[in-house]
Amino acid sequence: MPNSSILEISRRHLMVGAASVSVAASSGVARAYGESRTAAEDRLKSEVRLTVNGSHHDLALDNRVTLLDALREHLHLTGTKKGCDHGQCGACTVMVNGRRINSCLSLAVMHDGDEVTTIEGLGQPGDLHPMQAAFSKHDGFQCGYCTPGQICSSVAVLEEIKANIPSHVTADLGVAAKLTEDEIRERMSGNICRCGAYSNILDAIMDVAEARA
Repeated sequence: MPNSSILEISRRHLMVGAASVSVAASSGVARAYGESRTAAEDRLKSEVRLTVNGSHHDLALDNRVTLLDALREHLHLTGTKKGCDHGQCGACTVMVNGRRINSCLSLAVMHDGDEVTTIEGLGQPGDLHPMQAAFSKHDGFQCGYCTPGQICSSVAVLEEIKANIPSHVTADLGVAAKLTEDEIRERMSGNICRCGAYSNILDAIMDVAEARA
């Protein structure tokens, strides 16, 4: 009859050995998975150079990162707000090469080499952009969440109108010569203010346009 102590030791050794093999195998799989995952993540990244508010930034970004998230999460410029994240509210409006866009709908890798202007680049406390000062003067905001996008869009709107007016007209009469409240409302229709400060926003834009004239 077999010695029970020998059988007991053999079973213990067997279990310990099996556990060791299992741990080693699991570690190997985890390490291989980690390496393959890192390699996959690297393949999804691109080098992106952005000029934001006059400063150059070289970033290694996941190709799926939006311009909005690049600004907020990677460059920590949180003035640009994430509202609907579907391009419907305009809170994330910034200017790229002088033109306004919804930064939540645009991938950062699409803007390699571009110049981006956010609300932080327009003015600072004590040195406000005229549009920022006008919004403050006319109470063009309440909760303020949409305000950065509203102001960036407002600045771009006046430039858009100026670009579409013949040069001899702008030289003689200024931007306000061709500006109507209805046109401003239409051009600003992509920027939603849930507080309903639209009339004050309109007053602020008209104020700046008339001052330029």
